[in-house]
Amino acid sequence: MNVSYLVLARKYRPQSFDDLVGQEHVSKTLSNAIAQDRVAHAFLFTGARGVGKTTSARILAKCLNCLGKDGRAVGATPTPCQTCASCTEIAAGVDMDVQEIDAASYNGIDEVRRLQEGLAFRPARDRFKIYIVDEVHMLSTAAWNAFLKTLEEPPPHVKFIFATTEVHKVPVTILSRCQRYDFKLVSAKRIGERLREVLEKESISAEDSAIHVLAREAAGSVRDAMSLLDQVIAYGSHAITADDVARVLGVADREIMNNLARAVLAGDAATALEVLSEVTRQGFDLVHLCRDLLGYLRNLVVAKVCSNSPDGRARELFDLADEEVADVFAVANMTDADDLTRLFHGFSRAFDDIVRSGQVRAALEMTLVRLARRPPLLPLDELLSRLGDLEKRLAIGAPPPPRGGGSGAATRASAAGAGEASVESEMLVTWRAILAKVRAQNPAMASTLDLAAPLVVTREKIVIGFEPESFENACVVDSDATMVLTQAARDHFGIKPVVSIDVAARGSRGGSIASIDAAKRAHAISQARAAVERHPMVQKAIAIFDAELQGIRLPAEEN
Repeated sequence: MNVSYLVLARKYRPQSFDDLVGQEHVSKTLSNAIAQDRVAHAFLFTGARGVGKTTSARILAKCLNCLGKDGRAVGATPTPCQTCASCTEIAAGVDMDVQEIDAASYNGIDEVRRLQEGLAFRPARDRFKIYIVDEVHMLSTAAWNAFLKTLEEPPPHVKFIFATTEVHKVPVTILSRCQRYDFKLVSAKRIGERLREVLEKESISAEDSAIHVLAREAAGSVRDAMSLLDQVIAYGSHAITADDVARVLGVADREIMNNLARAVLAGDAATALEVLSEVTRQGFDLVHLCRDLLGYLRNLVVAKVCSNSPDGRARELFDLADEEVADVFAVANMTDADDLTRLFHGFSRAFDDIVRSGQVRAALEMTLVRLARRPPLLPLDELLSRLGDLEKRLAIGAPPPPRGGGSGAATRASAAGAGEASVESEMLVTWRAILAKVRAQNPAMASTLDLAAPLVVTREKIVIGFEPESFENACVVDSDATMVLTQAARDHFGIKPVVSIDVAARGSRGGSIASIDAAKRAHAISQARAAVERHPMVQKAIAIFDAELQGIRLPAEEN
């Protein structure tokens, strides 16, 4: 006769409060309440999935209805016998006086009213009629309203135990009528201990690292840990290794985390990419790898800042096996706390972009390369001092000190180009002098003449040009510009030249004083920006503060 297989989560389900893992605050409170005969009429158990809410409800039901091994117990007990009819039937879920209801499908007002109709009848055998309502947040508003009066004053032989993963959806009026118990996520260490107990009972050996990976992947849920263990046992038979767990669950093991972290810390981007390529080849989930790596970087920071703390206190901050804690401390000793913090910050900022990316591998690779090629950290006071020196050099127009042949050559070339740009022809120098005299007499007229191209400027003749149909051309034709310009030239040369305006000089605006000055200024700003961007200290400041160079002000613009 074939007997159907019973999964580990059901086979090793806790049968008493002493067996409950990681919820001591709940088991102690309920045990004391039973011992002191101070049991409430309604309970609300809330917490994440797989942490023991429904199991605790069954245990509480057994405590309240246990008949004792001899069947003569007269009151509730915090330690049910596990052998009487009530205990065995409640454990099997077939006790007619203990009803388990799924609120996801039993959520309407009609169902609640049918339940209420049976409340007045006393239990068939047990002391109490107990209603365990799972996922109670799924009840409709009308159903909750129908429950209000019943929860306020239920019959003395009735107890309600509600369980939910989303307590925020339960009306406040219901919460105020129940005793609330919050179930916590179970630590990986406690889950690992429970898995070890189960494996010993099943006569299956397992590596400590394999158990830790299972406990970590359970994410605080004992039930999930049991389900994962079932899956791995099916693969690894009677000897479970860390490689088995990694293959079955598609997660990276400790060695991969160590290798990735060491490569990034050492600035070895090539090795980091090789490790990631091997992970991808084995079919591991890269998004999961990112989460694990972020947690690993967190552990490195904690290990470094707690390196001087007593060993026991430091280890309490890690939810890791002892050998893994030793590995974390060894990797953390490769650098200082500031560098590790920068790595965590950099990876955490890139994490969301990686997991949302359509090319997760490429995004992760570029993040690892960027982190591996990070520049060394400098003390803040030294950085500020160097930036202050740079600011002073820019203020007096001095180029930054050359750093290597390439930078020096670029600086010399920049200086030569700036020098050539500052040299003007004799005609332009003369034209500037004449415009200065015009500006002293008529600033508005000088602003217009700044836009004219000087075609001929001699003692005997001055010819300036404007583009035809331009605004400036119309202004000059309609004004006494010729007379003003003639007087300024006479003051400059000592004789009166012939002044004329060429209104057909197409493209002449390109040779105007205004355009020349604008080009010189743009050239000076371009050269200054290039010099600043090339300066190593500016590059480091941009990298460290994640900044960008917004603009450059020339010394003459400071005020």
